[in-house]
Amino acid sequence: MTQTRHFLDLSSAGADGIAAMLADALDRKQARAGFPKGRADADAPLAGYTLAMVFEKSSTRTRVSFDMAMRQLGGTAVILDSATTQLGRGETVADTARVLSGYCDAIMVRTDDHAKLAEMAAYASVPVINGLTDNSHPCQIMADLLTVIEAGQALPGSKWAWLGDGNNVLHSIIEAGALMHFDVVAACPEGFDPAPEVLEAAGARARISRDPIEAVTGADVIVTDTWISMGQAHAEAKLAAMAPFQVTEALMAAAKPDAKFLHCLPAHRGEEVVPAVIDGPQSLIWPEAENRLHAQKSVLRWCFGQIG
Repeated sequence: MTQTRHFLDLSSAGADGIAAMLADALDRKQARAGFPKGRADADAPLAGYTLAMVFEKSSTRTRVSFDMAMRQLGGTAVILDSATTQLGRGETVADTARVLSGYCDAIMVRTDDHAKLAEMAAYASVPVINGLTDNSHPCQIMADLLTVIEAGQALPGSKWAWLGDGNNVLHSIIEAGALMHFDVVAACPEGFDPAPEVLEAAGARARISRDPIEAVTGADVIVTDTWISMGQAHAEAKLAAMAPFQVTEALMAAAKPDAKFLHCLPAHRGEEVVPAVIDGPQSLIWPEAENRLHAQKSVLRWCFGQIG
């Protein structure tokens, strides 16, 4: 019996799986250039398949990109949220996993506690995909890797600088660095570091810096995210601690001349990044957002054993 392929973190696929998905995403994106967005790919490899999308956290990019990914692959998607399903009334994750496995061919989960995702995978008989948890955001980083490669930057040996909170997005970037052989320097204020176990697992590929300029010096890619994550209070103390780590034009100037700026969105212009950077010529935020769709198509195909 073939083992079910879950995509819970980047390590679920490993370096070879990630490389195969990125190559597939590049090919498929190019092959459908000029198509209307709703037209299925020529081969429609997921015709007849249905994805259940479970949302316990609000979403724009994850919701639309996965829905459109299934349409372009020839399949369909069903959207569920906790407010209108039995999950919001106390049904267990395990029971939900069993039920959805009987209806659909895969399950995408966007939630808070990573343990809920793990429980869903433990009891589902179909692939489970991490659409975001408080611990990691692998689908976002697949899009980031795709965007950087499209911009002509090789992953191995590159330097990525992170500015701000040591959150779930940073966790997945650090994991990607260890798998794909690039270095990550995370400039975070004290008290807002990434999880120690994430750093430990990455070994020499990741380190912390308290100096934003030092962190970005020589960087190929600069990444940030909102300082106040979804569900957190707008804490003034946290904003004050983060202020020195704002991505400015001066900060970008300390990186390599052709350095690229990434942000997973939504952005708070004037907080974590100034408008001149996020809307400037080095910013790749719009291709990055679109690439959620293209990268996730390949994640879905990997989960069904079609690639990798």
